[in-house]
Amino acid sequence: MDNRKKICVIDGQGGGIGSTIIKRIKDVFGETVEIIALGTNAIATAQMLKARANCGASGENAIVQTVKRVDIIIGPIAIIIPNAMMGELTPKIAEAISLSPAKKFLLPLSRENIKIIGMPDVPFPHLIDALIQDSLKPYVNNV
Repeated sequence: MDNRKKICVIDGQGGGIGSTIIKRIKDVFGETVEIIALGTNAIATAQMLKARANCGASGENAIVQTVKRVDIIIGPIAIIIPNAMMGELTPKIAEAISLSPAKKFLLPLSRENIKIIGMPDVPFPHLIDALIQDSLKPYVNNV
């Protein structure tokens, strides 16, 4: 039986955010975690698979079904906003992610005209470092 944490990385459009996240997770954790790339479209999924995700799938049904069975969900905050990512993030996807029992680590990146109060503008590489050091390492190693 595989006891590795299942980490789901969700992204859309070109998959650039998800790819960067996956590369860093793989660099730090290697194969001690299983990374599932879920793209709102095939291009995003393909980019995340190139970044060394263990497996991947695309589209609404794949995301809705998979988020029920993972330990951790990672992505930009837009993944819980209905109709975000130029409409690629359907209300059904946003609801499934929000209701998933998985721990959610959301990056405060959004093109949806949303500003998170109290959140300073932090460069993307620093957000990824914080994700790895402050959230993933303690959760993967101690839970």
